[in-house]
Amino acid sequence: MSGLRERKKQATRDALMTAALRLALARGLENVRVEDIAAEAGVSPRTYNNYFASKYEAITARHTDRVRASVAELRARPPGEPFWEAMTEAMVRPWAQHAGTTDTPPSPELLASIRMLNDEPALRAEALRVAFAADGELAAAVGERTGTDPDRDPYPRLVAVTAIAAVQTGVAHWLRTDPPVPLVPLLRDCLRALAAGLPDPSR
Repeated sequence: MSGLRERKKQATRDALMTAALRLALARGLENVRVEDIAAEAGVSPRTYNNYFASKYEAITARHTDRVRASVAELRARPPGEPFWEAMTEAMVRPWAQHAGTTDTPPSPELLASIRMLNDEPALRAEALRVAFAADGELAAAVGERTGTDPDRDPYPRLVAVTAIAAVQTGVAHWLRTDPPVPLVPLLRDCLRALAAGLPDPSR
């Protein structure tokens, strides 16, 4: 019974996130109210407030979900897989699931819509806040994988924070690239560069 309840809660959360993004793209963020999002998702504003504190949080919550999906993916990777291979795949998989085919650039229309939201300072700040809010969970998974203690060793949190930053940097670069390029290979390149210690490209 609890499993069904959790699935229903997740379905409502997903519906609210989707409605918030759809309305922001259609109307412009400044023209969207919490009441509009709730109505679009078929719930009351009170129910909305049980899930999100603002429209910004609803639009950017997928960043938290992706980090948590990366945590689950890292814990599920084969035990003998080299750490940075496992880390790279764990960070990329949640984005690959939403990006569809990994070798096809996004449509210009989709990019234009995402760029519009990315240009909103409040959304950018909220996206960073929610992504890094989950870094403790990722650090714990890194610690389990590497046999290190996040409370005593800076390595797990250093990996978690820099891996999240590498993904955010890859997405930001993807949004600016013209002509458009596929997202997933770009994210892998960023994480592999991080794993290699960010070698000097001029050499």
